[in-house]
Amino acid sequence: MQIVSSAPRSARPNPRSAGFSESLLAHLAARGLIDPLSAKRAEKVQAQSGERLDLILTRLGLVDEASIVEALSALLELPRLSASDFPESRAVDVDLPPEFLRTAQMIPVAHAEGRVTVAMGDPFNTDALSSLAFLLGHPIDAAIATVGDVERAIERLYDSKGPGRVAGLAQQSGGAQQSADEDIRRLEDLASDAPVIKLVNELIARAVEAQASDIHVEPWEDCLNIRLRIDGVLQMYDRLPKESHAAIASRIKIMARLDIAERRLPQDGRINSIVAGRNVDLRVATIPTIWGENVVLRILNRSSVALDFSHLGFSESDLVDLKRMLSEPNGMLLVTGPTGSGKTTTLYTALDRLNDSERKLFSVEDPVEYHMGGINQVQVAPRIGLTFSKALRSILRQDPDVIMIGEIRDLETAEIAIRASLTGHLVLSTLHTNSATASITRMLDMGVEDYLLGSTLVGVLAQRLVRRLCPSCRAPSEAGSAYIDRLIRVAEPALAKRAPSSKGLFKAVGCSKCRGTGFSGRTAVYELLSVTDDVRDGIVKRQGERQLEATATAAGMVPMLANGLAKALAGETTVEEVLRVTRADDAAI
Repeated sequence: MQIVSSAPRSARPNPRSAGFSESLLAHLAARGLIDPLSAKRAEKVQAQSGERLDLILTRLGLVDEASIVEALSALLELPRLSASDFPESRAVDVDLPPEFLRTAQMIPVAHAEGRVTVAMGDPFNTDALSSLAFLLGHPIDAAIATVGDVERAIERLYDSKGPGRVAGLAQQSGGAQQSADEDIRRLEDLASDAPVIKLVNELIARAVEAQASDIHVEPWEDCLNIRLRIDGVLQMYDRLPKESHAAIASRIKIMARLDIAERRLPQDGRINSIVAGRNVDLRVATIPTIWGENVVLRILNRSSVALDFSHLGFSESDLVDLKRMLSEPNGMLLVTGPTGSGKTTTLYTALDRLNDSERKLFSVEDPVEYHMGGINQVQVAPRIGLTFSKALRSILRQDPDVIMIGEIRDLETAEIAIRASLTGHLVLSTLHTNSATASITRMLDMGVEDYLLGSTLVGVLAQRLVRRLCPSCRAPSEAGSAYIDRLIRVAEPALAKRAPSSKGLFKAVGCSKCRGTGFSGRTAVYELLSVTDDVRDGIVKRQGERQLEATATAAGMVPMLANGLAKALAGETTVEEVLRVTRADDAAI
């Protein structure tokens, strides 16, 4: 590991001074990380509390911790360290007290030429830094890192009992796991212990900070794996002793108000948590496996979702067509794709666009993922008889203008949706199919009459999500021009008017800003089928999927593969990402 370190300065600026606060806000504003209204809000809180501005910004959720660390690194002229810069073993031989390191939020990460580099979560804690220099007997070079990275390194390297967050927990849990059926109270007590509460709270906070969409708690034969899904890809977060599973699963179930005594049947619940001053909802689902209950927490962070079609990755030309479909007074617009393809976000973006005082909007969902003002949201409850079809029948008597159906799952729901669109309502819904034309054949296979579908359907949007290349570290790909030429031939007509040689293909590299993955965020690749007269005739004639696709393409639809390759040649993503999510038979390039 190579670290360019900087010696600790004898006089750091006062972090509570007006001058430093102004410099910090100016640095963040110059990089578009904070707006003037949020800056004024933070300054007002600082004036009232006297607290450091950097801490206020993260506590209120106005700026994420990683951006604050980047800013402090620049302002204090300290190197910025990421998780990949931390060593696999202790950098010094001195047996440092883990509680001291944890309280001071610092850890030695390198030792060379008589000097020790120390990663600091709090760069203003110079007193602790001097104490550490005394303990080590060496001069110190300071660097800055996120508090989470520092804490995880301390637990991994300096806690003699293993991961500090579950120290003692593994020893207690073994007996509880065996006797939980007879003594549920003991399991409740275990889940209420401070170590497991801290562990679960930290897990949720770190997942939100990393912009993960899901947390997976997976028991295996000899360990408990905790993984996060970030940008659509699962990444290992931690591996804990198997004995800790009972306490962690019970704690999550208590937070979600589930029955901790029931471990034989799946359960669903919801947790409302506050992370960095923001409300975050989590959907919790448990299912029994041979090694114990598998728990998945779906993070529904409304503040991290940008309800803007351009931000989601839609081109200007397609936005014109999509907005035209949404402006129709009646009809049905379908959004299709597999689980995790961004269908719900697209529908919420459409609802947000339609949400005004002149329209009455209803949604029927299972479950309601994001609460939106101005929209009457109904959550189905099949156990008490409130199904999609029953809710829709009632909604039609509420004089709605727009109805969003979470998913069309059966013929009864499909027929009610079509009837609603025929009687002057705009209906938005989702299906689980592989392409836009497959949605049409799926509806016909359900039993929907072809003439009704042809007369009500205004459009179908099929989409997937691919990871965006990190703009800070992406590098030109070594693929030759012949490869690009083949891509252009496959991607016509989407690339016909584009000059891909102006950018060419890029590859992922990895840096501190993208946590070493080479990717940052996701964008949609899609195909938008507009129901023209020719497509409508094809529906009534019950043309096959391929025939309908040819008809739609001739009418101007750009296939999903072509749309994705256009984004790859524009430097937004990689060809591998596009081929990972598009149909295999289209990937013969």
